[in-house]
Amino acid sequence: MSAVSVIGLVGGIGSGKSSVAGILRELGCVISDSDEVAHECLREPSVVSLLVDRWGDRVLAVDGGPDRSVIARIVFADESERAWLESVLHPMINLRRRSNLESIEDDASGFVIDAPLLFEAGIESECDGIFFIDTPLNQRLERVTTSRGWSEEDLAAREARQMSLDEKRARATDVIPNDGSLEELRNHVLKAFERIRRLPPDAT
Repeated sequence: MSAVSVIGLVGGIGSGKSSVAGILRELGCVISDSDEVAHECLREPSVVSLLVDRWGDRVLAVDGGPDRSVIARIVFADESERAWLESVLHPMINLRRRSNLESIEDDASGFVIDAPLLFEAGIESECDGIFFIDTPLNQRLERVTTSRGWSEEDLAAREARQMSLDEKRARATDVIPNDGSLEELRNHVLKAFERIRRLPPDAT
């Protein structure tokens, strides 16, 4: 286990994990955003070559890089294709995350893993604590409708491919309510963060 506290973030789509990550960054934590790292990995020439070999030139955007919208349609329509893509990306994402953790500065107060598939990918074993961001469905739907143009059916279909929210909540060490103001959210995060930091080594 790292010398700093390692915290995983989980929750439903649109629950506000990025907001919680931002608060933890203000508290001195280093953030590892798995979605962001995945997008970087997708642009690796070796990965682009694999994508074209499997799916053809249709997955290329006009700039020659991967067209994420086309890739999303492919993997969400076929479970086997999603599993294949994850088998390509997950080892790369894990390697980069662990490298970032090993090189973390001594003055960092924590290392935060924001990964949609944290439990599914077995990353929980690397965490001292896991925060479940608990946000009502109506608020989450409003966010993804505004930011991503999704319908309620789109949200349900995406979440059906992930571990259930009830199971994520049950497996988390801390539940962070996110149904009020940003200041209320900050207070909840600070309370959970301080609890994790006070734990003796290997207590989790």
